Amino acid sequence: MVLSIFLGLIASVLIFFSLKERIRLKRYRKEWDVIGESKNSALSESLAGLVGTAGGIYLSLVMLTTFLEVDVPTRVNVSTVSIEPMAAISFLLAIASPYINRFLIGLKRLKLRFR
Repeated sequence: MVLSIFLGLIASVLIFFSLKERIRLKRYRKEWDVIGESKNSALSESLAGLVGTAGGIYLSLVMLTTFLEVDVPTRVNVSTVSIEPMAAISFLLAIASPYINRFLIGLKRLKLRFR
């Protein structure tokens, strides 16, 4: 019970920081929308991006495991929580995605600096 609460808190913190990073990245992008149209908040767009990214990764993993005929368990029990492993992996990768992008951009800048 305590472990599942702890895992839930960790997941909530990771989701919070991922959304915060997505909002920060969104601020630096230029908005080309027409003036006068309704605008979504940065939080709603970041949350939609997180769910969309996780869904895309999940579909790719499902197609890959089906194509390779890999036997993946349908459910994994972690303490009292039962989760689907591919959904959990895709969600974790989607949470890490903005940080991976920031790291790769930093590497690219570093590479250009030392040319």
